[in-house]
Amino acid sequence: MADTKAIGRSIPRKDAAEKVGGFGRYTDDFHHPDMLHAVLVISPYAHARLLSVDTSKALAVLGVRAVVTGQDCRRMTGSPLEDRPVLAFGRVRYAGEPVAIVVAEQLHQAEAAAALVEIHCEPLPVVQSPRESFSDSAPRIHPELGTYHYGEQVRPIPGSNIATYIRVHKGEPQAMWSGCAAVVECDISFPQAHHAPMETHCTIAEIFPGGKVHLMTATQSPYSVPEIIEATFGYRASDVRVSTPLVGGGFGGKSSVFIEPLAVAASEAVGGRRVKLRCSREQDMLTLPGHIGLEANIKLGATRDGRLVAAEITYWFDGGGYSDRGVIVTLAAAQDCTGPYRVDHLHCDAYCMYTNHPPTTSFRGFGHPEQTFVIERALDELALKLDLDPLELRQHNAILPGDTTPTQARLTRSSIGDVPGCFTRLQELLDWRGPVVKTRGSNLVAKGIAGVWKTSSTPPDASSGAVVYVHRDGRVTLLTGLVEIGQGTKTALTQMVAEVFQMSAAYVDVVFEVNTTEQPEHWKTVASRGSLLAGNAAVRAAEDAVAQLARNAALAMGCRPEDVQIRDGMAVSSHAQRAIPIGALSHGFTFPDGHVVGSYVVGRGTYTIEGVIPIDFDTGQGVPGPEWTVAAQGVEVEYNPRDFTYRVTRAVTVVDCGKVIHPQLALGQIKGGMSMGLSLASREGYVYRTDGVIANPQFRVYPIHRYGDHPAYEVDFLETPHRQAPWGLRGLGEHGLIGMPAALANALSNATGGAVNHMPMTSELLWRLRGGGMSHDPSGL
Repeated sequence: MADTKAIGRSIPRKDAAEKVGGFGRYTDDFHHPDMLHAVLVISPYAHARLLSVDTSKALAVLGVRAVVTGQDCRRMTGSPLEDRPVLAFGRVRYAGEPVAIVVAEQLHQAEAAAALVEIHCEPLPVVQSPRESFSDSAPRIHPELGTYHYGEQVRPIPGSNIATYIRVHKGEPQAMWSGCAAVVECDISFPQAHHAPMETHCTIAEIFPGGKVHLMTATQSPYSVPEIIEATFGYRASDVRVSTPLVGGGFGGKSSVFIEPLAVAASEAVGGRRVKLRCSREQDMLTLPGHIGLEANIKLGATRDGRLVAAEITYWFDGGGYSDRGVIVTLAAAQDCTGPYRVDHLHCDAYCMYTNHPPTTSFRGFGHPEQTFVIERALDELALKLDLDPLELRQHNAILPGDTTPTQARLTRSSIGDVPGCFTRLQELLDWRGPVVKTRGSNLVAKGIAGVWKTSSTPPDASSGAVVYVHRDGRVTLLTGLVEIGQGTKTALTQMVAEVFQMSAAYVDVVFEVNTTEQPEHWKTVASRGSLLAGNAAVRAAEDAVAQLARNAALAMGCRPEDVQIRDGMAVSSHAQRAIPIGALSHGFTFPDGHVVGSYVVGRGTYTIEGVIPIDFDTGQGVPGPEWTVAAQGVEVEYNPRDFTYRVTRAVTVVDCGKVIHPQLALGQIKGGMSMGLSLASREGYVYRTDGVIANPQFRVYPIHRYGDHPAYEVDFLETPHRQAPWGLRGLGEHGLIGMPAALANALSNATGGAVNHMPMTSELLWRLRGGGMSHDPSGL
């Protein structure tokens, strides 16, 4: 670290004082005396024909300015598959679907009027299981599927409930089963779940007479909003300005463009006036896209010494009533279905199924916690059958440079990092000595492990831009379209800029609010791509600014630009006896007689992701990302066999991050992900009534991790550089979560002596798996 100015240092977060002091402003903090308030009216039915919506009583409420229904707004939206009406008409497909919007002068008036809207429906059969939805006899949730417009990233099958189908085929698995010494087959399942960010969804919309649309919205994808508004309402994308202030967490849940069309429809209904639409926590859970559910089957075979030979995997993802980003999550899971292991003979079928549940979207890990749970449970079952150490089995099959992924992308040291090294370090930290169960008083202590990998699944044109300004006082400001959602990336970007300038990061500022008409585009703040995309753009912008400063300094000093160094806020040269502050060079250089040389310094940088080849839906081949971040994770549990309770006592992660830019932020990202993964695995998930309605849409009955629930977290980093990234870094925002559910399931399987293949892993589930209660499928809890 001694040879760096900013990289590798835990500097104070740039947004710390603003947030800790309570000065940070989020979308719901913005008010205007002329602003109206909108409230959603949602369907109480999971599947029904929508006969009529009676708004007469609501319109009579004092202060109500409009009530919009699907009959008033017959527009379809959605990306990459336009299968969702802005407001339901003809049919509702999940309980919680928006049916009407009430707009009033005051929020309480809108809420009172929303309660008076009468929805008349004819119930239809409810489909709750994705495997049931796959059946030829299942009711068709989207009979019009063949008429929808869709993009290249999705392949729906008309006449079915399949929103997309992906086939990944490598080698000839059918020919290899006879040569396997051991074959295991597992059924895996878990329900949909909630992202649980602190801030719920909120959007403010205003439409001006000339057709300009202004939106302020809590989103991870501000630059995706204009094109969706254009496709849905016809406004020119260039006339849609989107601003995003601080965002109170997202975890992928704010990457979908879902609430923004609703806010535009509300504003249209009142002549373009400014309207705020904020979802309650309950509506966030019932209405907004959540974490995808899954039912899966895996067949895995190996030789006697544990070499993996063949795999057959089928995913039936629970995409809900509308596809949203669930179809891309399905694609991401299929592309990396084997985990960080070499499997030369593979067949994976991945389906995103329509059900009568809420739609689904990106969730931290984007298909990888799901595929990891499937492959890692099968690996532990295979190790048990072969009487091999599960960690040794993983080491023996760890994917290496020169191997190919399921989509037959050839790996290099730069793209794959050090999988064996992660497991070796995990073995040391976790004190792993095989799947041994020990006693601690009357309890049992067991450990479980999992391997992790993830690539980005970004489109080949995913890009980012950055602008760097140098001010007269010598400070530097960075502008980028990346959204600060709590991950701290904008602080890390200032470190990168500072390192290029060879100055302290204390002198580099960053603009937190994003405005799509004023700042250079950043694809989306998702997929652990911020430091790669925006980082490369910021570094190039900083290098451009430094080069301009050097040219200005050379004119002032009478030397060549290459003889000038920019460091510590000064321009220095061995050919001159003086140093010039960079502030004095920021607008050219002024000599004592008043004449100016040089020019105004504005650094510009752009970056487009390299080497991505979209998957071929016919062959399953492609390159889904430029690199994979790999990790090894483990947990220790203390299990009480008398009452089936347990607690996680330790959780360990070793991740190859390429380069640690900000040690404390990196630790926070990984530990936060670990906590989120353990919470998801142990207790989270929607519980559905028989009529398809979510029964637990409040935190009172949706028990996420709370203070005191946490184990001891241990994190270590390896650093195998990725050559396309600044300082060789790799994305790590999601990776602390990915393997936690699988590691916990493996630990509990060791502790209980049975296969724990379902989430959430509650005490009731463990009781049922050990024969308690009724004999129905434990995944139906």
